[in-house]
Amino acid sequence: MDWHRPIDNYCERLGPEFWAEPLNAWSNAAFLVAAAVAAIVARRRGGPDVGVALLIAVMVAIGVGSFLFHTVATPLAALADVVPIQLFIVGYMALAMRRFAGMAWWGAAAVTAGFVAVSAVGGQLLGRAVDLNGSQGYIPPLLALGVVGAALWASGRGAAGRALILGAAIFALSLTFRTVDAAMCERLPTGTHILWHLLNGLLLGHLTVALIRHGEGPPRRNVRPVSAPPERSPGNPRP
Repeated sequence: MDWHRPIDNYCERLGPEFWAEPLNAWSNAAFLVAAAVAAIVARRRGGPDVGVALLIAVMVAIGVGSFLFHTVATPLAALADVVPIQLFIVGYMALAMRRFAGMAWWGAAAVTAGFVAVSAVGGQLLGRAVDLNGSQGYIPPLLALGVVGAALWASGRGAAGRALILGAAIFALSLTFRTVDAAMCERLPTGTHILWHLLNGLLLGHLTVALIRHGEGPPRRNVRPVSAPPERSPGNPRP
């Protein structure tokens, strides 16, 4: 495989030049802004802890990797784009299972492994069934956001559930713009991929902030304290 061959997958790119996709390239600043906002929120809450810090670092890597892909535009640069995205998806799933659903680490790891397997198979099947302009691999994470969000909401974790459901709505919109990009080239020469970047920056920032604010495990059951029996005074003997 030629790791340095030029790739032309987007409306905006009309040649092999470094700045052939200026909008697609610079719109990746959205991921850096999202990472900065998440870091500020985490710092105000005494963090970030290791899990959140890793998500923030991966967001920065997504912004840098996608910038490289939309400037250098080679298969090698594509890896710098795709790998951090997959790391964020897997990492967030594990942390969501741990901090939203309250699972033990082994349970969160098992659910995440199952999610990765189902996503891989589901993405391949979708790719064979319908042309989604390369977006089929993102359908399983989209569905997972909605399903987990609904389950959390139904189980009493309303704030976390609503946050994930809102994230699913943002993701669905951004994925739509990614999918229709190729079909819009004649009507809109710049394409719609820029909106995929901007909305995904919003999405990742929103999801990370939700984890910071609401990632405290399942709510504890209200247990009524057992009141101690009143002490007997020397002047009041037991009848």
